[in-house]
Amino acid sequence: MTRALNRYLPLLLLALLWEAATRAGLISKLALPPISEVFIAWFDLLREGDLFANGWSSLYRAGLGLLLAVVVGAAAGIFMAWFRPVNILVGPLIEIFYPLPKSALIPVIAFWLGFGDGSKVLLIFLGCMLPVTIGAFNGARSSEQVLLWSARGMGAGRLRMLWDVVVPSALPELLGGIRTALALSFVLLVTSELISSQKGFGHMIGVLGSGGIYDAMFAVVLTVALLGFIADRLFLRLMRRMLRWQE
Repeated sequence: MTRALNRYLPLLLLALLWEAATRAGLISKLALPPISEVFIAWFDLLREGDLFANGWSSLYRAGLGLLLAVVVGAAAGIFMAWFRPVNILVGPLIEIFYPLPKSALIPVIAFWLGFGDGSKVLLIFLGCMLPVTIGAFNGARSSEQVLLWSARGMGAGRLRMLWDVVVPSALPELLGGIRTALALSFVLLVTSELISSQKGFGHMIGVLGSGGIYDAMFAVVLTVALLGFIADRLFLRLMRRMLRWQE
C-alpha cells in the first residue's frame, strides 16, 4: 500500500493542483473545468449508460484489432527472421509502412469500409502489427547460436528448433512490441472514432467538445486514459509471469 501511494502520489497532487487552479481563476473553467465537476459529469454519463454503450464498441474494436495484430505480427516477425525468402518479401513492406502516419489512412479506409467497426479494426490492426512484427523479428534474430547448434546436434528438426529455441528467445522483444502496440491501439482508436464514427469514446469526445460540454468531454478523456493505464498494468503483470523462466 505504501509503495502504491508513493507511486501514484504525483497523480493525486496533479488532481489537487488542477482543482485549485480552476477554482482560483488561474485557468478559465471554459478551457479546463474543475476536476470535481469532471467527476460529477463522469458519474452522470455512467448512470445514463452512455459510457457503457460507447465503451463497449470502443473496446471491441481495439481488442479485435490488437488481437489480429499480435497473431499476424508475431508470426510474420518470427518467420521473417527464420526464413530468408519471407524476409525478402515482407521486409520492404514493413520498412515502407512503419514511418507512415497511420492516421493518414483513416480517410482511405473509411472510403473502403465505411464508418462501421471494420474500418476501425483494420486501422488498429495495421498500426499495431508493425511494432509487434519488429519486436518478434528482433527477438528471433537474437537467438543464441549455441542453443541452435545444441538443438540441431540433438536431432531437432527445423520446425522443432523454431518452436523450442527461436520462439522463447523472441518472447521478451515480442512482448515489448505488444506493449507498444497496446498503447498505440488506444491512440488509433480515439483518432479514428473522432474522424469517422457514430459511436465510441472518440465519437463522444468529438460530440461533447463541439457542443461545449467540456466537463463531460474531459470525463471521457480521463476514462480512456484510465482504461489504457489499467490495460498496461495488467499486461506488465502478464509479462512478468511469462518471462519468469528467465530468472
